[in-house]
Amino acid sequence: MIDNITNYSQDDVGMEAILDVMGCKTRRDIIDLLREEPRFVSEISQELQIGQKAIIEHLRAMEEVGILESSYKKVVRGRPRKYYDMPNDVNVQITITKNSFNVNITDDIRNTPQLPSGDEWSKLLEIEKRIDQGHTEAIEELKSQIRLYDNLKERAEYILERTSKKY
Repeated sequence: MIDNITNYSQDDVGMEAILDVMGCKTRRDIIDLLREEPRFVSEISQELQIGQKAIIEHLRAMEEVGILESSYKKVVRGRPRKYYDMPNDVNVQITITKNSFNVNITDDIRNTPQLPSGDEWSKLLEIEKRIDQGHTEAIEELKSQIRLYDNLKERAEYILERTSKKY
């Protein structure tokens, strides 16, 4: 079900802000990267070969209009990193007619990806990197992670089923 999002109303954000954010190629490139996986500033900066200060300004602008969200994730060493993510699919429709100019922004909650926590995500990316480098023993570790996720999913489904019978 696609619904108009109230937090994108012209009162809160403004048509100009949405058009400004989406009109910048660098911001569209950032969005394209974040469609793949959550990333932190230095990853985006390195991938796009743009300075971190500029990337931070672009991310701030997109976060202000609600296209991106950020969260801190613990890392093995050092302080937590601020990851940026696209939590929902966002559709921007521009209609220009002789008598009107309309920007309609919607999102589809059904298509919202559910990603593991930062620690789990980092571990999964590390396993993938090792496999890509030819370390075949990491495949067994990946299978173990899949079994763990399957067990967690089964338990969550059991809890949901048991709970829905009560309520």
